[in-house]
Amino acid sequence: MRRSSVLAVTALVMAAFAANSVLARLALRATAIDAVTFTGVRLAAGAVVLAVVVRARGGRLGGSWASAAALFAYAAAFSAAYLSLAAGTGALLLFGAVQLTMVGWGRVQGERLSALQAVGVATALAGLAVLVAPGVQAPEPAPALLMVGAGAAWGLYSLRGRGETDPTGATAGNFARAVPLAVGLALATAASGRALVPDPAGVGWAVLSGAVTSGLGYVAWYAVLPSLRAASAATVQLSVPVLAALGGVVLLGEPVTARLTLASAVTLGGIALVVRSRSRQVARADSATPSAALPASAAANRSAEPGP
Repeated sequence: MRRSSVLAVTALVMAAFAANSVLARLALRATAIDAVTFTGVRLAAGAVVLAVVVRARGGRLGGSWASAAALFAYAAAFSAAYLSLAAGTGALLLFGAVQLTMVGWGRVQGERLSALQAVGVATALAGLAVLVAPGVQAPEPAPALLMVGAGAAWGLYSLRGRGETDPTGATAGNFARAVPLAVGLALATAASGRALVPDPAGVGWAVLSGAVTSGLGYVAWYAVLPSLRAASAATVQLSVPVLAALGGVVLLGEPVTARLTLASAVTLGGIALVVRSRSRQVARADSATPSAALPASAAANRSAEPGP
């Protein structure tokens, strides 16, 4: 793929990932759709588009029920959190939780942090602490915790997806398996007496989020990933929370607060230290491994999972 095409596709993918936050907030704030219905429609739309793409390529649906459960947990908590959170705040909490979950799992598995990575983790945690510290501009605790939970679930989903030889097929299969889980949540919600509101406008935004900015976004990301260096692929995703915040300002009229600006700079700066250092470690390890033993995008796939 030509460099200009790589840059253009990468930019579009980052915008798509950021748009997921904006679309969710738009639907849940400006229409009558409920979070459970939004989740189900988003997952179903993504499943249909991804299945069509995989079948058109002559591939097969992969994935697993465990990964599908993590995907469903992310999507459900994500939607519920955006009933209250601003787009930029939610995206920053989500992205920070994803990265810190993956770093934390690495530690559990015995991976050692370099001094630079340790500083990065501490800095990122400090930034998130600034964001949620009590005060007039602080997000409400419950939705903030839900978004952190969504990030942890996506981090787990990304960890389970490492090493997939056909990431698009795996993602398609996981979306398909997540749909009945969403149906189960909808039935349980209805049985509890809470109303499900399939507002037409809200359903439209959910379809757009599932089919285009999620489903096709992942297809495009997996297509361009082999052409990106591991460090570049990991670092470029730092733009997603910033783009989500800008989308919230431009499209939703959300304010740019000093707290969000400071927290974003500190959190993303800390994560940048971690991912750049980790990518250099992966590159050094891969340089010592015979190329025939690795798929073309192995190094990138280990350090640059798709954004939520």
